[in-house]
Amino acid sequence: MLAYALKRLLMIPPTFFMVSLVIFVVLNLAPGRPGEQAQLSGEKAGTQQRESYRIFKEQFNLDKPVLFNTRFALTESEVKTLLENAYALRPATKTAQRLHAQNELEDTGTYLVRHLVSLLGQTPDVALARAITTQLVQAARRPLRLDAHDPNATVTNRTIAAQNAEFMNWTLPDSATDAEVHTTAVRWQNWWQRNHEDFEYEGKKLRLLFSDTRFYKYWSNVLHFDFGQSTLDRRPVMPTIVSKLRYSLSLTLLSVLLAYLIAIPLGVWSAVRQNTRADTAMTVTLFVLYSLPTFFVGTVFLRFFTEGDPVAWFPAGDFESYDADRMTTLQRLRDVAWHLVLPIAAYTLGSLAALSRYARTGLVDVIRADYIRTARAKGVHEFVVIVKHAARNGMIPILTLLGSLLPVLVSGSVIIEVIFNIPGMGLYLYDAINLRDYNAVMGVLMMASVLTLFGILLSDLSYALADPRITFD
Repeated sequence: MLAYALKRLLMIPPTFFMVSLVIFVVLNLAPGRPGEQAQLSGEKAGTQQRESYRIFKEQFNLDKPVLFNTRFALTESEVKTLLENAYALRPATKTAQRLHAQNELEDTGTYLVRHLVSLLGQTPDVALARAITTQLVQAARRPLRLDAHDPNATVTNRTIAAQNAEFMNWTLPDSATDAEVHTTAVRWQNWWQRNHEDFEYEGKKLRLLFSDTRFYKYWSNVLHFDFGQSTLDRRPVMPTIVSKLRYSLSLTLLSVLLAYLIAIPLGVWSAVRQNTRADTAMTVTLFVLYSLPTFFVGTVFLRFFTEGDPVAWFPAGDFESYDADRMTTLQRLRDVAWHLVLPIAAYTLGSLAALSRYARTGLVDVIRADYIRTARAKGVHEFVVIVKHAARNGMIPILTLLGSLLPVLVSGSVIIEVIFNIPGMGLYLYDAINLRDYNAVMGVLMMASVLTLFGILLSDLSYALADPRITFD
């Protein structure tokens, strides 16, 4: 068993990498982008709003390609076409084309510099030259260094800031003359001769193909157990996830334990009384419960037990009362328990029916086995036969479900937490998906993936503990 466990543990890292790759690609290729509303409002508000959106994309690596970077392969003619569309230099340019071209120019960044400098020295068109210098200021400026442990960072940042400020004087006004265009082009050419090595990519293309991407940057952080910052509140994702755990664990742990404690005895009782009227009635009742969607059960509970029609016994939502901070410890525990009654009941009903049917199915086959008849023939009490001999070997289907137990305990129930407004992992994931908070979604889903992998391993190992006939040699 030890060798089997080690093999499975070694399979977890590559499996986790592939799972994260699939999640990352699906998220980043889905319609919509974080901060998209800022882009739309930027179209109305002007340059300042658009600049804020550009900085937002840089901070969260949203300006980089998803998996593979081929921006170093852009040609000069392609860059010229993007400029003409972005600055509406073509009469037939549509708004959608202009926004797309603006995004492409912003995202391509430093890969544009060599082409922009070359185009500036060639063009006789003042309008195009003005667009080129405006874009050069964005593409050529260097970001400030944020390493607080580097003693030279302050001095370096002063130099970078001075150079970036100087670039602002190397643009062209609307009324620029041909002479001003020539003078500005000479300035940029001289700067290019001093700094061209920073913008040449020969010999670096293979590395840039993979390293200058969103996925590479994200995984660089994950290897340091850093899931990045939320694009909404700019808070680190990992501490936020940890702060949500207590809410989801309080709900799901109690619900799962309650479901197992009720479902397994019901399954055993139903299997022992197979094909009787009691078994038939139990089966029908549980299938009715199983057919009720969780969101429906939760909504019905809210309607009938919180709004005063017919009764208002329980709170309508939330994890605790607004004045919980002023309560004693015992009062606060009672308050939380009272708030969780309806969510736990709604969550438990859905899993109760399925678990009891799994338990019944597993035990029905076992109680017909020869060793069960032998135990009865020896005069062993029926309770001991069922509990000690039959139930242990009949729980294999139940153990299979352990693989999904760990991620459920952490990720919570999205539907229940949304309906009852419980600020746990489920509600956090729901809000993150709606608002395109990629880092938050990736953090929750990747944690759930890791726990699923470990849950499946524990499920497999528990087979051998329940049934000695099962080995992994």
